[in-house]
Amino acid sequence: MMVRFPGLRFTSLSWPWVVTIGYLLVLLCLPILALLSQTFTLSPDEFWAIATAPIALAAYQVTFVTALGAALLNGIMGTIIAWVLVRYEFPGRKLVDAAIDLPFALPTAVAGLLLATLYSENGWIGQLFTPFGIKIAFTRLGVWVAMVFISLPFIVRTVQPVLQELEPEVEEAAWSLGASPGQTFWRIIFPPLFPSILTGMALGFSRAVGEYGSVVIVSSGIPFRDLIAPVLIFQRLEQYDYSGASVIGIVLLVIALLLLLTINRLQQWGQHYAD
Repeated sequence: MMVRFPGLRFTSLSWPWVVTIGYLLVLLCLPILALLSQTFTLSPDEFWAIATAPIALAAYQVTFVTALGAALLNGIMGTIIAWVLVRYEFPGRKLVDAAIDLPFALPTAVAGLLLATLYSENGWIGQLFTPFGIKIAFTRLGVWVAMVFISLPFIVRTVQPVLQELEPEVEEAAWSLGASPGQTFWRIIFPPLFPSILTGMALGFSRAVGEYGSVVIVSSGIPFRDLIAPVLIFQRLEQYDYSGASVIGIVLLVIALLLLLTINRLQQWGQHYAD
């Protein structure tokens, strides 16, 4: 049995369609519905009161501002690292290239333990800042370091393929016409890189917003200080406040969907630019 639409054909008994739709329903739709169902007992005023409570607003501020700071730094440093990996040959290059993916491979709890050990007051790096009165671990600065660590690969792996596809002949042609290295970078190299940098920053930002495992170890989790929204959700669950945790989760879900739409738009822009 076939259902026909202009330009489209759907087979009502097609197993790929059944498997795809069933898989998406179980893994995506049902969890979202379960999250929404936890708030059905709340009135709109109660929902708004929980979502905009001072502790929630402070957690949003810490989460999003810190994640944005991590994305901005990685947008610069990730591009530089990708440039070095693509344009330069040096001993240990493949090892460095593989190490970029370390945050992907490490369990987030292990990453948090490593960062807390390194940046604590007695850690290898933290003890260098202690004489200046700068404390990194168990502060908002430690949260930022954790977000930088876990989001770096997104920028590098997004920019790296674009750099590999750039033809050196274009740069040589610019040099032959009298362009300086700076002019060549900003007018020839940077424009096609810019969409991928934005996409990598958006991916890294969204990953940092949802980070929990490493941040919960390297931060103190104190409200109005370095408490992030995912940790606030866990604290609400520990208090058996399922409705409150669901409200915070829905706020993050809406923002995550907006981020995904933004990422898709950036990717379409980059594809349009490349074409």
